[in-house]
Amino acid sequence: MLFNSLAFAIFFPIVIILYFLIPHRFRWIFLLLASYYFYMCWKAEYALLIMLSTIVDYFVAIKMSNIPEKSKRKKWLFISLFVNLGLLFTFKYFNFFGNSLNAIFDSINIMAEVPAFKLLLPVGISFYTFQTLSYSIDVYNGKVAPEKHFGIFALYVSFFPQLVAGPIERPDRLLPQFREKFKFDYERVVDGIRMMAWGFFMKLVIADNVAPIVDVVFKSPEKYEGFQVILATFFFAYQIFCDFAGYSIIAIGTAKVMGYDLMQNFNRPYFATSVRDFWQRWHISLSTWFRDYVYIPLGGNRVVKWRWYYNLMVTFVVSGLWHGANWTFVVWGFLHGFYLVFAIVSQPFRDRFNASVGLDKIPGLLTFFQVGITFILACLAWIFFRAQSVGDAFTLIANIPKLKMSQLSWDIIPGKGSDIVTAFIFIGVLTTIHFLQEYPKWSNPLFSKSPAVRWVTYILIGLVTLSFGRFASSEFIYFRF
Repeated sequence: MLFNSLAFAIFFPIVIILYFLIPHRFRWIFLLLASYYFYMCWKAEYALLIMLSTIVDYFVAIKMSNIPEKSKRKKWLFISLFVNLGLLFTFKYFNFFGNSLNAIFDSINIMAEVPAFKLLLPVGISFYTFQTLSYSIDVYNGKVAPEKHFGIFALYVSFFPQLVAGPIERPDRLLPQFREKFKFDYERVVDGIRMMAWGFFMKLVIADNVAPIVDVVFKSPEKYEGFQVILATFFFAYQIFCDFAGYSIIAIGTAKVMGYDLMQNFNRPYFATSVRDFWQRWHISLSTWFRDYVYIPLGGNRVVKWRWYYNLMVTFVVSGLWHGANWTFVVWGFLHGFYLVFAIVSQPFRDRFNASVGLDKIPGLLTFFQVGITFILACLAWIFFRAQSVGDAFTLIANIPKLKMSQLSWDIIPGKGSDIVTAFIFIGVLTTIHFLQEYPKWSNPLFSKSPAVRWVTYILIGLVTLSFGRFASSEFIYFRF
């Protein structure tokens, strides 16, 4: 069931009304049933995978809690890792690695073939797998006590607002909330609905309106050059941000209406002043997951320099592979790892350059350049993320320098002239709002003292969404991961 569907428009108010009518002690049962129904609307059979992960990690955690010595708990942690990562590998990566091996075998004339399986990728498997793994690992490390109530733990794994695309919640944040008694709170409900409206604006008005323009170029990379590729890349940067951040905001708002507090997943990433800053603002629940469960266990930055660089590269390559079973995602992750390593190595040289030209004495201008460069680097990496193959990505990059004045026409991409203008207008609106949020000294005097201005803004956003939004129930991009 998609957030941007008629089914959800019916499902959500029914769930909210019944949630507040049902006595607190029975709410976990109702939410668990609603969450499984929500997921089973895609493919009922794959709910069995969530059940399996839930059962395994519940009993593994109980077993680990009964063993004082950490070294003796390890075998139970391995069971959790084996089951969860095994399911993820089977459904998401088996054919990818099999096809890659077959290509290697063919290139060296080995007569062998890894069979392929026709498996549909379960929606959200990467998200709920990481969420339940964080629980098992935290219990193993003694950071959280195991949840003895099986139903509440099952709800933690399957909670419908963030089940299929995050935020990836940690057990110490979300599990205790299921025991709290939330009463209907008008201000909280309005705040949650307002967040949902903003998320729908980002998804329906921006992401879904630029998607057809992006698709035209990336489906036929050899046909487009220069400003056409630049435009499509720029639009994809906003498509994926508005699509995914929009989902996250809707999820956070949905949970907030019921009283639950989900973590912030995006913090205006295109205002980042460095790639490191970008990853502190983009998909925060995932980047902190990889930091805590991959990067730090590898040694983080508490090792010799070459090992530090290695830890960064491994973390980002694995992060890239998490996003999809394609070499394009591996290259995307590698690029971000390279950006970070290069930034560390070049920091002294960049500091000296900024001082020599006087940029360090003009902080506003320096910030402007840093934001611009970071955005360009992110867009270059997005080409690999969006392209259908690594070869297509290199074709697009090779075509960028082929700039022609004739490309700067109303129909820079044939047949999309008016759509492009509309997209720029709403991206401009989004950027303006984010600018005011990033620099509150500009917005506080206007919004904090004038509720009327806020409500007019909310109403306008709602009217714009109804007028310009695409209500074709298009899938959210991160549902594929």
